[in-house]
Amino acid sequence: GHGVMPSTVCSVEEILDMGYVLAGEKVTSTFKIQNTSTLALQYAIQLDSLSATRDKDQQRLPSFITSSSQRTEFVGTQNYSGLSVFSVFPMEGEIVAGKSQDFIVTFSPDHESLYYSDRLKVVLFGKKIAHVIHLKGAARAHPMFVEGGAPLDVPVESLAVPLLASSQEAQKGELQEPVKSILLILEYIDGESSPVPAVTELKIGAVQTAQFASKKNVEFDFDNLPLLQQKGFTVGSAKGTVERGQVKRISVSWVPPADFHANDPLLVTALLTLRGDIKETYRILFMAKVVSA
Repeated sequence: GHGVMPSTVCSVEEILDMGYVLAGEKVTSTFKIQNTSTLALQYAIQLDSLSATRDKDQQRLPSFITSSSQRTEFVGTQNYSGLSVFSVFPMEGEIVAGKSQDFIVTFSPDHESLYYSDRLKVVLFGKKIAHVIHLKGAARAHPMFVEGGAPLDVPVESLAVPLLASSQEAQKGELQEPVKSILLILEYIDGESSPVPAVTELKIGAVQTAQFASKKNVEFDFDNLPLLQQKGFTVGSAKGTVERGQVKRISVSWVPPADFHANDPLLVTALLTLRGDIKETYRILFMAKVVSA
């Protein structure tokens, strides 16, 4: 007889990001596995969220508490309904030699969270793990989002029930979205023969959804621009519009002003306001420093 090693090629490497979706809606994505070997391959799809040892794995301390910076938990936020937030079809079957198989991944969150995640494994013959894909997704209650900067929260959802304002406050128009903070860190390299500005970016997106199809696009604007410019910051787009289903990248650069002292920390705050079906405000913290080459 002849011993043959099974070999496959996957169209997705390491991460499949499903992007942003409105809570209560769903989105699908497809990846392909090609059988490049000379024998038929029996496969099965496994999700960590459906693992029999998941409850035991959840007893470990999360990585942001322990000294390890390596993330070890791959199953993030899950649906309140108990149904899987990620599903895959087909879950098992056979790929004939030289042929390929398409897999449909469905992301269907039932509440707002930025940390939906799972891990998908493609297992051959019940033993060999051929591919591992980290599934990610985010859900919002409103069709707009801001992304970027250094994380100021932890990727674990609280089990506490959020406090709801009374209906009287909501009717009076006093109910406002909480201000979220985003930290942008810009490091200017000193000592180079041809110095270049420190650069980072923000992403402002508008989620494509049927619920708000008749609504206008998302508008955004920054305040406090004169102070930002005085301190050496340049914002690529101070205000603008984002169409449904699109993402606008806002470049932010910094060059130390003439009166800047390297020993003094520089932190400037500006408010970013988004207007769509509601009005949301983000506190953007611009932190800049000079580092040696």
